[in-house]
Amino acid sequence: MVKRLLRRLQQRRNWWAWLAVVAMLAVAWGSLTPASGLPQTLPWDKANHFMGYGVIAGLIHLAGLRASGAFWVAVIYGVTLEGLQMVVPGRLGGDPYDVLANTLGAGSAIVLLNGVARWLSRAG
Repeated sequence: MVKRLLRRLQQRRNWWAWLAVVAMLAVAWGSLTPASGLPQTLPWDKANHFMGYGVIAGLIHLAGLRASGAFWVAVIYGVTLEGLQMVVPGRLGGDPYDVLANTLGAGSAIVLLNGVARWLSRAG
């Protein structure tokens, strides 16, 4: 049963890849929208960064990229968006704490997925 589950997840790599693209576009939209187009207060900003880049890294990894590659794609994407925010009206961008939250989220997702995969492989 566990082997079937792992096989099914691997067979859906194209689906995971499309979800990763959708997640990346959603994060880009939120990151590059001028401040006037966003709510004035965004609660849990760092948690949003953590979860967003965790989802991106996790989906990229599920799409078939190695753990280290998925991690670095998410981190570089986050750094790039932080840099691009500097030219968006009303946005500061370049926040090192946002980059840290992005990095921790991406790393946590990769560690979690690898842990689940190891646990499932031992169970089956």
